[in-house]
Amino acid sequence: MRIVAKIGTSSLTGVHGAIDRDAIAKLSDEVVAVRDTGHEVLVVSSGAVAAGVAALGLVTRPTDMPTLQALAAVGQSRLMEVWNAELARHGVVAAQALLDPHDFVNRKQYLHTRQTLVRLIELGCVPVINENDAIANDEIRYGDNDRLAALTAHNVGADVLVLLTDLDGLYTSDPRVDADARLVTHVSADDPMLAIRAGVGGSGRGSGGMASKLAAARIASWSGVRTVIARAAGERALVEAVGGDVVGTVFEAHTRRLPARKLWIAFASHVAGVVVVDDGARRALTERATSLLPAGVTDVVGRFGEGDIVDVRGGDGVVFARGMVFVDAADLRRAAGKHTRDLPDGMVHEVIHRDDLVLLPA
Repeated sequence: MRIVAKIGTSSLTGVHGAIDRDAIAKLSDEVVAVRDTGHEVLVVSSGAVAAGVAALGLVTRPTDMPTLQALAAVGQSRLMEVWNAELARHGVVAAQALLDPHDFVNRKQYLHTRQTLVRLIELGCVPVINENDAIANDEIRYGDNDRLAALTAHNVGADVLVLLTDLDGLYTSDPRVDADARLVTHVSADDPMLAIRAGVGGSGRGSGGMASKLAAARIASWSGVRTVIARAAGERALVEAVGGDVVGTVFEAHTRRLPARKLWIAFASHVAGVVVVDDGARRALTERATSLLPAGVTDVVGRFGEGDIVDVRGGDGVVFARGMVFVDAADLRRAAGKHTRDLPDGMVHEVIHRDDLVLLPA
């Protein structure tokens, strides 16, 4: 089998953000153990920004994007130094791969990314993947490495995605504040649990949280990939997750499979606004798989530009789709409700092309 294992910042760093070498050593041991049983493993590793914070001796993690990107540049090389050394103990070569959202949205880049990652596996390397945080645009970045790991699993045709975190799995509520919280051990592909809004909170050293892991599980499920959320510090957590043992929370793969571009749109970390449509447009989108035209638009919420991701909402207030717009919010407000023949010269005739529209589950 082909495995993508993602480990979060809180599981790789200490309370002050310094890289926890023992944690990477433990996971490296498990990666090699899984490889020794005949499987292929790719690692998605967080921790670059936190490592940069520690390297520069900052007291708190900054929040502005330019500083975060600079810290990622400082921390990424230090993070890879540890991965290189710990995998080398087993005679395994680590290979750094920094990815960009366009690697999944653009078909040519998507195929090139897969070719490179698969070739690294064929050469016996363990790809260690991270988002290229140092140059990522805040409006188009993945938002967290959980989504990146799920999209990578789709890209390389993985069989299993393992999200290693500082919790035992998905709970009915936050176990750190609710003594009655129960661990959910199994989630079927059609379980409403996959659509709930989980808390974003975590250690404060990373950018994810359980909400992003649920989004990643849905991406993986809609890619035909089984997903496991488990505690990174658990003994042989990765080995057990791959082996199908009872560990953490298991999300089954769905029969519905979306192409990578639509997965990125459906689970984009930044939704710039809302386009409200009438009942006729809603039926056309949901029943006939058409593109969204200005004539069906009744309202525009927010400020967004061409190429941004927006939610599509019916008159009843229910968001039923998400898509990439071909027109900015100001122009769309002026064109809303107008038929194609009445549009200004030069204006695109489609608000969202059907190839860039994803219908969301009820």
